[in-house]
Amino acid sequence: MASKLFIDSDVVIDFFTDREPHANPASELFDLNEQGEVALYLSAVSINNIYYIVRKYLGHKKTLEVVEELADMTEIIGTTKKEIIQALKNNFKDYEDSVQYSSALTISGIEAIITRNVKDYRNSEIAVMTPLNYLKMRDESGSQ
Repeated sequence: MASKLFIDSDVVIDFFTDREPHANPASELFDLNEQGEVALYLSAVSINNIYYIVRKYLGHKKTLEVVEELADMTEIIGTTKKEIIQALKNNFKDYEDSVQYSSALTISGIEAIITRNVKDYRNSEIAVMTPLNYLKMRDESGSQ
């Protein structure tokens, strides 16, 4: 069974805009997703942020193609009133990250949240790792 990973928008943006030095680890995660080794989950609230930032790199038309591709490649989970209210109670400094975390909590069997902003998820009960750290851990555990 594929590992379930919730990815933060920064990882997606790194992948689609080829932002160095973060593009390669992000790309490896998407490769593992394509191979069925991991299942990538993303919050629907991330899509607007991803569109806004990626558009600056690729323009409107290409970014719409990116959003369509992203929808095909990942599981996009909704954010309901329940997650919004939960986010108010999570004791996170950043509310947006708290909403992301509340959304990740809805994924049954989630293994980790993957983000470059690990410190923002300090109060997480779910493992939180950078893409690079997740890949290193995976290599060390012998997952293939």
